[in-house]
Amino acid sequence: MARMYKSRKGKSGSNRPFVSEAPEWSNTDAKAVTELILDLGKAGHSTAEIGTILRDQHAVPNVRLVLGKRIGAVLAENDIGGTYPEDMMNLMRQAVAIINHLGSGNHKDLHNKRSLEITESKIRRLSNYYIGEGRLPSDWRYKRDELRLMVE
Repeated sequence: MARMYKSRKGKSGSNRPFVSEAPEWSNTDAKAVTELILDLGKAGHSTAEIGTILRDQHAVPNVRLVLGKRIGAVLAENDIGGTYPEDMMNLMRQAVAIINHLGSGNHKDLHNKRSLEITESKIRRLSNYYIGEGRLPSDWRYKRDELRLMVE
């Protein structure tokens, strides 16, 4: 299938091999892994950063094999995390950065105007998904002038 915003075809990616249990060399203490996730979440790390830290520093290659649930689910159970999903917040931060760039004397930058339109359409599409999933309120709408307040 072709890419949505490019004039080229997509590249196939690799799949993780099917494994039903954690390897014997890994840290399989569920209580210790949960405490690490909560400590890193309270320190302000994103779920992707938490997963990388657990993999590289604490010998936990896959949290789902140890706990049976995702890092985001562990954080959500303990009311740690933001009001918006992480991927949507990253897109909103990207949009704020592009708006700041265009507002600081670069109003003729056509490439970044286009990238702002693309980023905003991704946010709208993602918000439709999260509204359907119940993770955003049904009356939530993307508004460019309120974007800075949502990100900060």
